[in-house]
Amino acid sequence: MSGRDHITEGIGWREHAGDGPVLMALHGIGSEARAFDALAAHLPGWRVIAWEAPGYGPSTPLDKAWPVAADYAAAALRLMDALELERVHLLGHSLGTLIGAALARAHPERLDSLTLASCAQGGGAAAGGVLPDAQAARLEDLERQGAEAFAASRAARLIYAPEDNADLVANVAQGMGKVKMPGYGQAVRMLASGDLAADCAALTVPTSVIVGAEDVVTPPVQSFRAHEALPVAVRGALSLVPATGHALHQQAPQALAAAILRLQGERTLSARWASDQGGEL
Repeated sequence: MSGRDHITEGIGWREHAGDGPVLMALHGIGSEARAFDALAAHLPGWRVIAWEAPGYGPSTPLDKAWPVAADYAAAALRLMDALELERVHLLGHSLGTLIGAALARAHPERLDSLTLASCAQGGGAAAGGVLPDAQAARLEDLERQGAEAFAASRAARLIYAPEDNADLVANVAQGMGKVKMPGYGQAVRMLASGDLAADCAALTVPTSVIVGAEDVVTPPVQSFRAHEALPVAVRGALSLVPATGHALHQQAPQALAAAILRLQGERTLSARWASDQGGEL
């Protein structure tokens, strides 16, 4: 079934209906909810809900010029509450990993599992300070080029062997070409101040990490660091997907779905063990 678009409490979201487990997906800085359509096709029976981050698509921007990951996490929690989702499996891709980890840290009771894909480690800059050169350049490029040309200049880097995957590059460019201010600027500033490893070190939710072996946007070492930071008790698998770039949810959706299913199965087995011991996970 194709996805359907909605807006609730000022947040846009796209749903692939299902009667099984619920997956909530958080997209990256130059992406959109539709980027998870291919993944949903590999999770038959699951209810997949992909949001449009604040300031993206129809979603209302946040009320801070320089928000932090926790502000986006609070918005995701508001959407969960509005949709009466008591617990979800959470997926964050790229910038979405910072949001996902912040939500898992603040509200572990609302998550069954967390999957971090193509980890963005964040720059660790002080919120409200001077924007680092790399992030400032993003905003300058967007202003100078306009969204469509900005996307066209960047999209190929997100796909491994772009010359052989023109359709995937076009899909990435289409989504990135929709970015706009002030939402993109807020997301860039959040990225600059993020610290994924710090949040990962404090997690109590079963968490796995997956990254494309050919990712040149968030190189695999960033995902390795996030995985290493996870407490051993909640550290799930670390998956390196061959012949795949940054947009692995679009280039290798079957591998990402397999990682989510594996973590969900591990979570179920752990819960059954805890129940047999007279406790809870």
